[in-house]
Amino acid sequence: QVQLVESGGGLAQAGGSLRLSCAVSGSTFSPDAMAWYRQAPGSQRDLVARVDDGGSTNYADSVKGRFTISRDNAKNTVYLEMNSLKSEDTAVYYCYAARVSWSGATEYWGQGTQVTVSS
Repeated sequence: QVQLVESGGGLAQAGGSLRLSCAVSGSTFSPDAMAWYRQAPGSQRDLVARVDDGGSTNYADSVKGRFTISRDNAKNTVYLEMNSLKSEDTAVYYCYAARVSWSGATEYWGQGTQVTVSS
């Protein structure tokens, strides 16, 4: 049973920083891609940042220059360093992991961690 275990959410002031972590546990599952999504109340779930197993990254325009995604393949863990936080970064952040094979994609989601930025 694969689980994505998130940690690091909480309350921060505008301009502050938070670091999210997400570890894959319970299996030998090795993701090709890992990512962070976020969902604010009344909004859809949107991609924040993505990193593949080679270290290539891409970011939502709204977080470029402020957020950094990284992964430790040996620990099967992905991180999201969030700096210069804004009130509009307030959302539930979800970890995502996927592996693509000839038979299709296997995807997993974390349970979500709340990030609240006060102005």
